[in-house]
Amino acid sequence: MKLDSSKYPLLALVDEPYQLRSLPQDKLRALSDELRDYLLNSVSQSSGHLASGLGTVELTVALHYVYNTPDDRLVWDVGHQAYPHKILTGRRDQMHTIRQKDGLHPFPYREESEYDTFSVGHSSTSISAALAMSIAAKRENQGRKVVAVIGDGAMTAGMAFEAMNHAGDVKSDMLIILNDNEMSISENVGALNNHFARILSGSFYTNIREGGKKLLSGMPPVKELASRMEEHLKGMVIPGTFFEELGFNYIGPIDGHDINMLVDTLRNMRNLKGPQLLHIKTQKGKGYKPAEADPIGYHGVPKFDPSLASLPKSKPGAPTFSKVFGDWLCDMASQDSKLMAITPAMREGSGMVRFSKEHPDQYFDVAIAEQHAVTLGAGFACEGLRPVVAIYSSFLQRAYDQLIHDVALQQLPVLFAIDRAGIVGADGETHQGAYDLSFMRCIPNMVIMAPSDTNECRHMLYTGYMCGLPAAVRYPRGSAGSGEVATDMQQYELGKANVIREGERIAILNFGTLLHYAAPVAEELNTALVDMRFVKPLDTALLDKLANQYEHFVTLEDNAIAGGAGSAVSEYFAAQGIIKPVTHLGIPDAFIKHGTQEQMYAEMGLDSAGIKSRIQAL
Repeated sequence: MKLDSSKYPLLALVDEPYQLRSLPQDKLRALSDELRDYLLNSVSQSSGHLASGLGTVELTVALHYVYNTPDDRLVWDVGHQAYPHKILTGRRDQMHTIRQKDGLHPFPYREESEYDTFSVGHSSTSISAALAMSIAAKRENQGRKVVAVIGDGAMTAGMAFEAMNHAGDVKSDMLIILNDNEMSISENVGALNNHFARILSGSFYTNIREGGKKLLSGMPPVKELASRMEEHLKGMVIPGTFFEELGFNYIGPIDGHDINMLVDTLRNMRNLKGPQLLHIKTQKGKGYKPAEADPIGYHGVPKFDPSLASLPKSKPGAPTFSKVFGDWLCDMASQDSKLMAITPAMREGSGMVRFSKEHPDQYFDVAIAEQHAVTLGAGFACEGLRPVVAIYSSFLQRAYDQLIHDVALQQLPVLFAIDRAGIVGADGETHQGAYDLSFMRCIPNMVIMAPSDTNECRHMLYTGYMCGLPAAVRYPRGSAGSGEVATDMQQYELGKANVIREGERIAILNFGTLLHYAAPVAEELNTALVDMRFVKPLDTALLDKLANQYEHFVTLEDNAIAGGAGSAVSEYFAAQGIIKPVTHLGIPDAFIKHGTQEQMYAEMGLDSAGIKSRIQAL
């Protein structure tokens, strides 16, 4: 989409950051205004992440203005906040394709641009990566600078502090920018803070500080006293003592929307030695009133009209799996006061808003701390409480050790409600829930269920809650089924499948929500169709029976073929000496890019046409 230079005269001059650096500093305020307006209009036409990027406009401009990117390394955390970065780094005219099949990647992506120094999607990785880059830069000795930009939410994850602890020990030259836009790390940002930040980042203070260290190096007791005096004086006026304890020189907080203040401070800090932390305060959704008022609602948006004060209402349809889970959670809690619901910062996404309001004493949002979420559940179970951990499939990957060591090994009855399993759509590789069946299936003591529709999901959640074992119910984004969800709760017999139809020669063994693609194929080709329901334990009695009836088996799952549910069937047949050909349909051995769920299913041959074609080829 060609840029309208009459509407964006300054932005039209900037295809790459080197062109930005040729502008006089007094033009940066106007450029930031154009960039923010372009971002708003672009995302409103394409859909995507909005509020975070609106808050980082001035920061992005200042960083590319002061630092010699891409030679200087700029590492973004998560990536929601990196849309302005994409616009300024050669991808402005492709922004209308973001998150769409074959379009721009939704997050910073190394294969897309040399300015994307590290591919991201999940949070709290930036400091670790930037530290490694700063160590590499020191080895090269070419003056390369390294900056990590981490959002405040990402600072709640232990990995960020592990990296900071290491960086403070290594004392590598690097800058961390803490983009504080939601958490009240500091309450006041004003003239005094800005003035103090200028002093602390400036050469006068730095020279005195470093000179004093050298002068006192031969007098350790006096040097220690001076260091403590400095720390306490800074601690009186800034909230950075904690970061100083980790070995960082803390500057801030400053106004992250004051472009001149940002440029001046970054220039001062660019050549400082050792680990530095700049704390900036920004407003999520800055410059667009509806997003400022509702930053959560405008975090990720569909196509919308910016001139209206609200986002378009979604069309009524079948309830999503997330809603079914949220409703079941409320119903279950009304029957059992021992239920404890845990989420790692995914209250809205996991459908827990209603529960958090109706049962606040049983609701625990642990922030972006997946490992802690799982072990918290284990601790609750030890005390006779009934924990339910609501977590995205790709986020559970981060807590694999805790799943094994703290839950399954101790055979604790923790229920995992695994949302966003299988293909997720526009978020792409980093968020595809392609591996949970594979990495859970090998864990002893686990019960693993894959509902074919929302109604079955409700019953499986109840089954997992009541079974007294570590249990997981995994379901995709969106909905599946007729839309009618039961109000009762049935407890399924563990490991019992549901035979939907008999057939000739071929039996389709379905695990999960691809059943609606398989059903018409089974009717047309007259194959047997079984909703397996349980990945672990398998319905081995049924498999023995089917092995005597059918010549060929086709397994179907929205999970990686490698080690998945289909593999479990083949393993069982092999162990029993049953020699039957088994064709596995699922996610191939590749990272699946972004696109709609339907587009990706079609591309992988997991829709009705693809399933039919594979079966006919048999």
